[in-house]
Amino acid sequence: MFPDQRKSADLARPSCLRTALWGGLMRAMRPAMIALLLCTSPTLLWAELPKQPAPVVEVDNVVQTAATSLSFPDAVEADEEPPALETAPFTTTLRPPARPGNLPRTRWQHMRGHSLWTRAAISALKSHGKPLVDMVPADVQEWCPAYPEASESQRRAFWVGFMSTLAKHESTYRSWAVGGGGRWYGLLQILPGTARGYKCNVGSGDALKNGAANLSCAVRIMATTVPRDGVIAGNGKRGVGADWGPMRSASKRADMSRWLRQQSYCKPLNATRPRSRP
Repeated sequence: MFPDQRKSADLARPSCLRTALWGGLMRAMRPAMIALLLCTSPTLLWAELPKQPAPVVEVDNVVQTAATSLSFPDAVEADEEPPALETAPFTTTLRPPARPGNLPRTRWQHMRGHSLWTRAAISALKSHGKPLVDMVPADVQEWCPAYPEASESQRRAFWVGFMSTLAKHESTYRSWAVGGGGRWYGLLQILPGTARGYKCNVGSGDALKNGAANLSCAVRIMATTVPRDGVIAGNGKRGVGADWGPMRSASKRADMSRWLRQQSYCKPLNATRPRSRP
């Protein structure tokens, strides 16, 4: 080694020694520095950015300005009730059309299907039973005092009520009843041969078990025999009595006529008028 090179090496050795010592010191202090950094408040590490000051809103001025822009009626007081709302009348076209009038009172109203029976009888009285409604039987006062002056609808109501009270003694309101050893059928116990003889739309026993069909056939029969004889029963063997046995019993006729006279469609007008208050 040349003298100049040795001199340079000697000069460089202390510098390397200082570097090594400083590096060792830093390695030894690294855990302490990390702990110091963790314990230090973030506010010391990061400087807060300056914030813009929030605008100061003077609430009183805003409220006062808004209040002046609104107008209130001077006549309204604190304890005054607000005016009632006006509502338009509610109308709808979805309601089904009402049937004309109510069904007349009958004696079979406790039976299932009674409304259908009543409507079927009324329909029959409007068609092939019209002769029955048009006439005034000679003995009608015993059955329905209001009948002579009654309207057509009231007369139809009587005949429906009459058939319902006749059904009490014929079948006890059972449309499926079969009597006379299999000869008579339905509500009014009609013989199939009789139904065919009067040209009813039903001519068999099973068909006569239909309540509506049975009553329609009965109207056809009565519309022939009652105008023919001019009476409802007479002595019990004419009119309706020509084909129905209960009409020949005085006690059964009395029961039937008593019930019918109590109905509104058989009471005279002065009997159904409400009494005046004292």
